Amino acid sequence: MRILVAGSSGFLGSALVERLATDGHAVTRLVRRQPAGPDEVRWDPRAGEVDPAVVGAADAVVNLAGAPIAGRRWTARYKEVLRASRVDTTATLARTIAALPAADRPAVLINAAGAHWYGDTGDRPVDEDAPAGTGFLPDLVRVWEAATRPAESAGVRVVLLRNGLVLHRAGGLLKPLLIPFRLGLGGRIGSGRRYLPVISRADWLEAVVFLLNRPDIAGPVNMTGPAPVTNAEFTRALGAQLHRPALIPVPALALRLAVGEAATVMLDSLRVVPKVLSRAGFRFRHPDVRSALRSALCD
Repeated sequence: MRILVAGSSGFLGSALVERLATDGHAVTRLVRRQPAGPDEVRWDPRAGEVDPAVVGAADAVVNLAGAPIAGRRWTARYKEVLRASRVDTTATLARTIAALPAADRPAVLINAAGAHWYGDTGDRPVDEDAPAGTGFLPDLVRVWEAATRPAESAGVRVVLLRNGLVLHRAGGLLKPLLIPFRLGLGGRIGSGRRYLPVISRADWLEAVVFLLNRPDIAGPVNMTGPAPVTNAEFTRALGAQLHRPALIPVPALALRLAVGEAATVMLDSLRVVPKVLSRAGFRFRHPDVRSALRSALCD
């Protein structure tokens, strides 16, 4: 399969490109730098520019582009960066796909989105049928997903990856936690009762490959493990995997003072379950937090 990938240099994108190439697919990466390297094509999503011939040559397009949500304050300027880095890239690809002759369009657009679509769900489990929540992140995901509509209206299968917290030592949620936890300075955040929608990176990669090959699946797909855990449960499991105590809590107020509104990423409770994947017969290799962490730390 010929697969065009945007956002290929990030934590998830780089791993996906490697996995797809290992599986024998011909992968072309969309990049912004000049000059582009081998198997790369330059594009300018801010200007809405991508070579239609490159898009038309692909059997599938995977878009994972987006500036990091966690790790810095959400100033008004950075909120615009978060929005533009997602919506501009998605809209550029979706409009280009829609403008191609029907015979030249890729069969599928797999586009990143986020489990924060649902907002703070508390203790209530939610699946793909649940409505959007309220707040900056749900609003961001809503416009991000809406930017795929030109491709969908043109008859292309669109899959929306509502990504949870993908676990691997190389990045995401886990990487910044490893040093304090290894020093015995880790602990729950706030009350510890908020749910985290975690998934191993190995399962995330398997799920993307699964979705590429399932023409019957379209729309939102929760990319989370089947057993969301509370922050306290995650903390205990990570401490156990590292053979370290995890007894020093981080007060929610301290987190809010440190990063402001961006603390929402860790303080919202997201009890998100992957109904679409489960009903389609996807088999999670790491269905619980302990096995997901073992994979994340060792694979």
